[in-house]
Amino acid sequence: MKRLHVHVSVDDLSRSIGFYSALFASKPFVVKPDYAKWMLEDPRVNFAISTRGRTPGLDHLGIQVETHDELQEVYARLHQAGGDIIEQGQTACCYAKSEKSWIDDPAGIAWETFHTTGESIDYGDGSGENRARVAHEKTGACCAPQAAPKPSQACC
Repeated sequence: MKRLHVHVSVDDLSRSIGFYSALFASKPFVVKPDYAKWMLEDPRVNFAISTRGRTPGLDHLGIQVETHDELQEVYARLHQAGGDIIEQGQTACCYAKSEKSWIDDPAGIAWETFHTTGESIDYGDGSGENRARVAHEKTGACCAPQAAPKPSQACC
């Protein structure tokens, strides 16, 4: 059975853990000095946050699988989707050992597909995924939309 993965970069880990714990009515499954993860069943999602030096906001999305066969099925879908696939293979990332690949969707959002095989004592160095990671401004975007100013008070 597959699980959606969402990774968000945050400025203040402790404050964000409090917020998401209240939102999900659940404490994180994993807490490290720079990282926290919830393994939720309703909705079925692997939701992670970290303070790994990126701009706060969406870091990447993904599909986590439970078996090697499911991973091969998802890999086949990546090839059908087209685009540049970064086959990272066996790696340590986010305090876990896993096999993974990366692809950018047409909007430039990085998607990670992975099968977790164990725990790791460190976060990992991010090598192998750096080319596929997005959630950042595309270079050369001359007409990128500007964020609308936030109203000073909520209207509803």
